[in-house]
Amino acid sequence: MKTEQPTLTTERLILRPFTFNDADVVAALAGDRRVAEMTQNIPHPYSPEAAVEWIRSHPSRYDQNEEVVFAIERKAEGDLIGAVGLVHTIRDRKGELGYWVGVPYWNSGYCTEAARAVVAFGFSAWGMHRIQARHYTKNLASGRVMEKIGMTYEGCLRQCVLKWGEYLDVCIYGILETDETR
Repeated sequence: MKTEQPTLTTERLILRPFTFNDADVVAALAGDRRVAEMTQNIPHPYSPEAAVEWIRSHPSRYDQNEEVVFAIERKAEGDLIGAVGLVHTIRDRKGELGYWVGVPYWNSGYCTEAARAVVAFGFSAWGMHRIQARHYTKNLASGRVMEKIGMTYEGCLRQCVLKWGEYLDVCIYGILETDETR
């Protein structure tokens, strides 16, 4: 049975399903080398065709309860600024939070606002027990987002990811449905 992905709203943002009309903006924002170098799965360069394929995968992954990906849109301006989502491990009632925001929108609190809403969605709508997130040690801003939404630093995975020919250390954070900081 197909279910429609919800739209979430926050004070300044609308978190909605992506559409194919978003592909060019996704390619431009996520394809910026500064964004791509801070994420594990975004290639560089990033073509609009690759963005279409990524967007095409969302409905079936949502229908199968595997992943939810939201476009981050500013309410007042109506512009797409990034993405936030959860990969769902049903057996363990666990989620992996991921996000990116285009460079022009960095340091504005948008990522924190979006991530907080998606973590709440994971606990309430999908009944998750634990949500975790990771960031490269060189991406301190992402670690600050995780701390601001109530996640606890759990450790460093040394040389965990091979990105562009270099092994990178990864910090991991987590939050439980029972944590009082939610």
